[in-house]
Amino acid sequence: MGTEKETKDSNEACQLGFDIGGMHCAACSSRIERVVGQLDGVDKVSVNLATAKAKVWAKPGDEDEVRREVMERVAKLGFSATPSKDEDASAQYEAAKAKALEDRRQRLGRLWPMLGFTVPLLIVSMGHMMGLSLPSWLEPHSSPRAFMLVQLLLTLPVVWLGRHFYIEGTAALLHKSPTMDSLVAVGTGAAFLYSLVNTVLGLLGHDPVMRAMNLYYESCAVLLTMIEFGQFLEATARRKAGDAMGALMSLTPETALRLDPEDEAVPPEDVPVSALKAGDRLLIRPGSRVPVDGVVLTGKSAVDLSLLTGESIPVPVGPEDKLVAGSVNGEGSLTMRAEAVGQDTRLARIIRLVREAQGSKAPIARLADRVSFYFVPAVMAFALLAALAWLVFSSEPVTTPLSVFVAVLVMACPCAMGLATPMSIMVGTGRGAQLGVLIKNGAALEQAGRITTLAVDKTGTLTTGKPVLTGISVLAADGSATDGVVDGLAEKDLLTLAAALEARSEHPLALALINAGRDRGCPPCPVDDVDVSPGLGIAGTVGLNNQKYVVAVGNRAFMKERGLEVPETAGAQLAALAEAGQTPLLLSVGTGTDARLAGILALADALRPESPAVVARLHEMGVRVVMLTGDNERTARAVAREAGVDEVAAGLLPAEKADYVRRLQSEGQVVGMVGDGINDAPALALADVGMAVGTGVDVSAEAGDIVLMRGGMEAVLTALSLSRATMRNIRENLGWAFGYNILGLPVAAGLLHIFGGPMLSPMLAGTAMALSSVSVVTNALRLRFFKIAP
Repeated sequence: MGTEKETKDSNEACQLGFDIGGMHCAACSSRIERVVGQLDGVDKVSVNLATAKAKVWAKPGDEDEVRREVMERVAKLGFSATPSKDEDASAQYEAAKAKALEDRRQRLGRLWPMLGFTVPLLIVSMGHMMGLSLPSWLEPHSSPRAFMLVQLLLTLPVVWLGRHFYIEGTAALLHKSPTMDSLVAVGTGAAFLYSLVNTVLGLLGHDPVMRAMNLYYESCAVLLTMIEFGQFLEATARRKAGDAMGALMSLTPETALRLDPEDEAVPPEDVPVSALKAGDRLLIRPGSRVPVDGVVLTGKSAVDLSLLTGESIPVPVGPEDKLVAGSVNGEGSLTMRAEAVGQDTRLARIIRLVREAQGSKAPIARLADRVSFYFVPAVMAFALLAALAWLVFSSEPVTTPLSVFVAVLVMACPCAMGLATPMSIMVGTGRGAQLGVLIKNGAALEQAGRITTLAVDKTGTLTTGKPVLTGISVLAADGSATDGVVDGLAEKDLLTLAAALEARSEHPLALALINAGRDRGCPPCPVDDVDVSPGLGIAGTVGLNNQKYVVAVGNRAFMKERGLEVPETAGAQLAALAEAGQTPLLLSVGTGTDARLAGILALADALRPESPAVVARLHEMGVRVVMLTGDNERTARAVAREAGVDEVAAGLLPAEKADYVRRLQSEGQVVGMVGDGINDAPALALADVGMAVGTGVDVSAEAGDIVLMRGGMEAVLTALSLSRATMRNIRENLGWAFGYNILGLPVAAGLLHIFGGPMLSPMLAGTAMALSSVSVVTNALRLRFFKIAP
């Protein structure tokens, strides 16, 4: 099996996962991407700074070699690459959480003593300029040697506590892949060494007063302390970005009450959820969480799915109804049979989707990645040129070029560029999961924000998706309706045949016939030779009263395909039902080749109350709404009029829905497709963004880029609004990150001083850099509170 997660993408490339250690800025992740991407056998690579993970797509058969080379090449760059463990999502989350907490604890452990030495150092070094009353032996003019020596002794512990900057920054330089740590190491190192040389010369008697007045110990110490403080704040803020994942993880209880399989009188046993197996019988007490997916055996209650779907209204459940892990039982006691446990539950799949999405990249990040690769070397070159320019062309003292050199190095902030996109994606996708919208990757998130035309399926999206049978017409030979029995088949017989056949279908309308058959006491019947024609209907052989019937249920085109014409009288009835917004299905019955139209089944699927208002909101957002449905023209237009939909295409087969999406794309539209049935899968896959209703069949969810955990247009509006909000947040972050560096670096180089303004001190430059990445992370965290405006 291997230790890392290995999956296949659409091109059959094998995906290898790695945990990357030692990354601190965008230059780190960009360098790893560039080097690993050049390896033989690697098709593609993606490194995420926010999650410290890498995905490498290797050519089939080259996995072992690529895995080994990735670890070796990343190690040569000064980082570590460890194959991701094939653990369940909960274990991965807990491991990442523990690692983050330990990192935060270590930073805090360094920060307090650094502050303890830096504050006295500031008082000693700058007290005489601020008018503070200090002992005479700490005055630079009266006691320069003591003044220098005390500053050196206060700085050394700060440098020692911040030694990781020097170790990692120097290693990156030696590997020709400089990072933010390299900028800090060179900048503060230059300030410290300059001060140390002056201290040594001053102690040896070479103009000690002048030497004492040209020290930069406080700059070095303040820079290291402020950067450590900034990284501590950043680590704290980044930990909050995983709150949504933590909330999902907390939905699974640690234990469950398992019932004895043989003797119901035996009290339930409290066992770990990890010990449960499919087939176990469980007791779900009122107010407790459902531990696994399964089906209700006994009892009635209502379950709260709000943390899974965002839907706040409890759902009634009883025998034979499905239960989902993570849902909360209401006031009734239930027994259930476990069907999916561990990593096979719906909740586990949701968590995996969210983790994958949070580790993905959006195309908008490419610019930041390209810039980051060259950013640090460019900053080093700019700092050197700026210092040389001040040294050669100005009459400023020699300390000014040094101050400029240090200020430029520590002002630069590649971290902000590297975190701008992944932090927003991490928080945005986590918030989406809380609202019942699962966005599978960053590319889908970005593209959803650009949708100009939204194609929607009628059933389950605009309508409730819970059609009901409203009537049955028994047809005479001429197609006219009759109240009697035709060919020995009464109304209940026709429903029995139709319900038995539709039990083999996954179409949303099938459930209406199955429920109607159950409610009216129709007996179960054997079914053979089932043939499903997506978008048309279903046919098969059904046994009833010791007689085998060839039965077909479907639309007019399906009957025509089977050689059956619809008489004029029956056609008029079909038209009347459609005009009323109902969906008529034709039923043909025969005992051999003598099949004939035997009845019309009328079904109604009520419009969702919120659909008209949501369609109006989408129009306000500039999104055109098109209904694509396999239903007949009259029914579709009746629903569209009520919902306020712009355009209708009815009677479409699956391939025709896909063709319609293709035509919209050829007009230059960015097309989103929303659907929940088998008929929608081709169109979902072809659309720029496929949004699959998670309550639909599995093929639909697989085809979708976004999974809506509850049906209806409200979930669609949430997905589009969240995508736009996240992309706006990313643009704000990138604007801040680039703007900060573009404006800040010239100021650090002394641009304002040239025109009579102040010279930016290295301490202020370092403080700005430390707060820059914190600002980006804090801005991304605003998405945690996203909600659609009323």
